[in-house]
Amino acid sequence: MESLILFDYPTMRVIWWALLGFLLAAFAVMDGADFGVAMALPCVAKTDGERRTLYNVIGPVWEGNQVWLIVAGGVVFAAWPLLYAMAFSGFYLAFMLLLAALIVRPVAIKYRSKFPDARWRRNWDLTWFLSGVVTALVMGVAVGNVIVGAPFRFDPDSMRPIYEGGFLALFTPFPLLCGVLSVCIAGLQGAALLNQKTEGAIARRSRTLGRVFALAALILFILGGIWVAVGIEGYTITSEWGKDQLSNPMAKTVALSTGGWLANFSVWPWMWAAPVAGVGGAALALGLLFTRASRAALLASSLCTAGVVATFGFALFPFLLPSSLDPRSSLTIWDASASHFSLWIMLLISVVLLPLVLLYTIWVFRLMRGKVTEEAMASSTHSY
Repeated sequence: MESLILFDYPTMRVIWWALLGFLLAAFAVMDGADFGVAMALPCVAKTDGERRTLYNVIGPVWEGNQVWLIVAGGVVFAAWPLLYAMAFSGFYLAFMLLLAALIVRPVAIKYRSKFPDARWRRNWDLTWFLSGVVTALVMGVAVGNVIVGAPFRFDPDSMRPIYEGGFLALFTPFPLLCGVLSVCIAGLQGAALLNQKTEGAIARRSRTLGRVFALAALILFILGGIWVAVGIEGYTITSEWGKDQLSNPMAKTVALSTGGWLANFSVWPWMWAAPVAGVGGAALALGLLFTRASRAALLASSLCTAGVVATFGFALFPFLLPSSLDPRSSLTIWDASASHFSLWIMLLISVVLLPLVLLYTIWVFRLMRGKVTEEAMASSTHSY
């Protein structure tokens, strides 16, 4: 069987690391826009008709956009089982909060317009708004905690994972900054989408809100980069480690150094394209939102979102989940993956199915192109 595998074990691990990054970036760009639209509701929609417009902007696509998160979770489960076990058990309460926000979101979308009662609709509007804020905030906080290191370790004798943190301990200053940055990026993406998909007052207010989010995202991303450079210890593998060995997190040694997360950008200068895209995309979106170039503004916002996600992945490579308790227990792409054969079989399946998901997504967005207006909703029996 091994002779049928086209890629060696280290290459296969890098391929799955890159695939996971692509899925997370796709989720942040597409479903991030849905969260941003929900967050924009109180600021850009003043009448019931305008609020319904926002629901119908994301109505045809939000379920498909959520697939990217589900697929990413499946990839973590199948390709990085140690990461899945540690993250989903250690961050259990945070994931439950995230899951609750993701559960109430579709309920709000589906039930909000079922009755004309003003209080009924107002409560569901608040639920939808909070689901967007909480989801973006928790995901950003999770990223921040990965950067500073999670409080877990492995028992060296039994290899039993031990998590020693608490829920409130996740919300320290740097992770909170990452959480607010995540909210701003999603808000920018949502405002740019509304600017592109609506007309009149909603589009005008969306441009104003989008400029606020773009400026905030730009400042917070730069501030976060400075903080990582001068105030946070990065991790580096210091021992010789066979990248084609079976997964065993305890078979390496790890050193910490301030600014260590920037080392990869010196080793591989092309990685600077990611933070440049994050900063440049936000700045470009800020400028374009002063104009009526709505499609270009959405593309710039998407570039910013993808750049921020890529910056996170490039900075941590090859680490997946650093440990603040025992750096040696940190999980990397070299020691937390499934077997070589398992990765190969899953890659064959992905090569078939992932293009189908991409083609379907493109088809749906093309089919649902055009502006969403109150007149169009009135003439459609499928509007929310």
